Amino acid sequence: MDRIDAMKVFVCALDEGSLAAAGRRLGRSPAAVSRAIAFLEAHVGMALLHRTTRTIKLSEAGERYAASCRRILTDLEEADLMIAGERAAPRGTLTLTAPVAAGQDFLRPLLDEFVDQYPEVTARLYLLDRPANLIDEGIDVALRIAHLADSTLIAMPVGEVRRVVVAAPRYLAKHPRLKEPADLAQHRIISMTHFGVDSWSFPSSNNSAAPQTVHFTPRLIVNSVQGAVASAVDGHGVTRLFSYHVAEQVRDASLKIVLTGHEQAPLPVHLLTPQGRLAVPKVRAFVDFAVPRLRAHFSTLKAITDAD
Repeated sequence: MDRIDAMKVFVCALDEGSLAAAGRRLGRSPAAVSRAIAFLEAHVGMALLHRTTRTIKLSEAGERYAASCRRILTDLEEADLMIAGERAAPRGTLTLTAPVAAGQDFLRPLLDEFVDQYPEVTARLYLLDRPANLIDEGIDVALRIAHLADSTLIAMPVGEVRRVVVAAPRYLAKHPRLKEPADLAQHRIISMTHFGVDSWSFPSSNNSAAPQTVHFTPRLIVNSVQGAVASAVDGHGVTRLFSYHVAEQVRDASLKIVLTGHEQAPLPVHLLTPQGRLAVPKVRAFVDFAVPRLRAHFSTLKAITDAD
């Protein structure tokens, strides 16, 4: 059996979540998929997957081997495309990742337009509220909201976002004024798990070099942006999110940004791609397509939230 083909089957099974789903995607029987993975397991001398009737889970060795397989397959695809001289013909599967809310709001609509424009490209978007390892996980492009560590990744800036505290005007009208971070102790807090469940940090005050950390007992804890926004819009309390999460609500005045003089420095937004991937037509085409559109979009969002 061809080992590269078996690696493709193995990675497909991981992406699809089951051997049966991988078989459907590849047009092979479940038995053929099982044989390919068994071939790899015999080759490396250990189990790569823990199987149940419905799902598969990587073993510890399987995690390391899967990362290597993804790198090998990505390098092969890149080599094939470059040797074939297909720089002007984007095709194949484009794999991307983004934070959940940003991916839903920004990247997914762009991908709809992109695949319409390039019918030989198929897009796969992973929405993850964690920083994915682009090389190990076989990802072509990532949207990342953070200060970036030094790395070999190519970073293209597309904007910046603020961490903002917001509440509905009708809530603010009925509760004590929010002038300082310490005033939050008098308010109902809606916590979003990624922004601090029981405390929020703010820049240092004039009298101290240390950041201000405000502790509180939240009235509601949610793990979705939509949930936090909806509860705040309905007047149930104060929440903290990224400015792009609430731009629409700020524009229609259903939410108001408070404590603007105590915000942390904005976070940059980048598109990232591994070194060498820009030579692959589908990646180059997407970057050229997405970067100006994302810059325009984040510029519009900044204007909306800065005006509040």
